[in-house]
Formats: sequence, structure tokens, C-alpha cells
Amino acid sequence: MLNPFRACLECLQGPSFSATESYAHLREEVHCVKLDTNFMGNEVVLLKAGTRICGAGGALASAPIVQNKAYFQVTIQQSGIWGIGVATRSADLTKSPVVENAYMLHHDGRVLSNGEEVGTITTPMNEGDSIGMAFDHIDLKFYKGEEELPITIPNIRGQVYPCAFVDDNAILDFKFRTFDLHPPLGYEEIMLEQTLL
Repeated sequence: MLNPFRACLECLQGPSFSATESYAHLREEVHCVKLDTNFMGNEVVLLKAGTRICGAGGALASAPIVQNKAYFQVTIQQSGIWGIGVATRSADLTKSPVVENAYMLHHDGRVLSNGEEVGTITTPMNEGDSIGMAFDHIDLKFYKGEEELPITIPNIRGQVYPCAFVDDNAILDFKFRTFDLHPPLGYEEIMLEQTLL
């Protein structure tokens, strides 16, 4: 039986040495990429340890893409108005859709690069679908399942972060590691800057 005083102490101070597995899990969560509560719209709600976005507006991930080839994926949990891709920190996350300083695939298949339409993907994207994004510091490619979608956003410059916006009851789940789909050859999870050294 757990001592009530010890339980209260662990609640305030964090897990004790007897709970090292839990503590290791907590430390690991601190050092992983997730959606960032410091860079999100006022009406956005982030759940599931920063991996689920709902509400209205946009959010950036907690780390920029710094390595040569990075991959992340999003699962559409509930349909609505949404967009996924990458954006700079100067993107206006209070609006939906996020357009300026953003490079995104929208719910209706439109692909926008800093507000300009690059093309339209006619492949339907429905609840339960996983959309992968592969970025190599020049081009952003989209995948449905493990099939590459036909439109790529070229010539993305500057420091960018994974980004999404939602509205009209849309719910999106991000995966920054342990993917459901296999990343394209040569691409891997987003690494934090300190892990590149």
C-alpha cells in the first residue's frame, strides 16, 4: 500500500527513485518534438501531450526542422477545415487558414505556398487517413499512406516548423516519431538541435 504522505510528496516534487520508469518517461517527453503552447492561436486547444490540435487557429511545433531530411505525419481524427505543413514563426496563428509564411496542404486538396496556390490534389483525404510530410530544406512532399501525392511545394527558404491549423470541428493528431507509416528512404524523425552535435 502506498503511503499517503509519499503520494502527496511525489505529486509535488515528481516521481521518486522507486518510480524510475515513470520518471524516465517524463524526462523523455520533455525532450521530444510536440505542438508548442507558446506558439499557437488564442482559440486553439492542444491535447495528448501536445500531439492533438483542435479548436480554431494554428500551432507550430516546439522545434524547427534543422536536419537535411525530416519526416512527420498527421492523422485526420475528425473532418473539418484544416491545413498541415510547415511555417515560419512569423505566421499568423490566430487565423484559420494560416496562409502567409506558411506552406501547407489544405483540407480541400489545395496546396498553398506563402498564400499562392501551387496546385490541387484530387486524392480524397478523409477521417482516419494519415498524411506524411517529408521536408529536405527545399521541397515539402506530401504522402497519403505511403504513396507520394502529386504536388510538391518547392523553394521553401528560412527556418520552418511543422504547423497545422484547424477550424469547423477538425481534429488532427501529430506523430513526430514512432510513425504508423514508413518514412521515405533517407528521411527520419525531426531531431532537436542538441541531438545533432
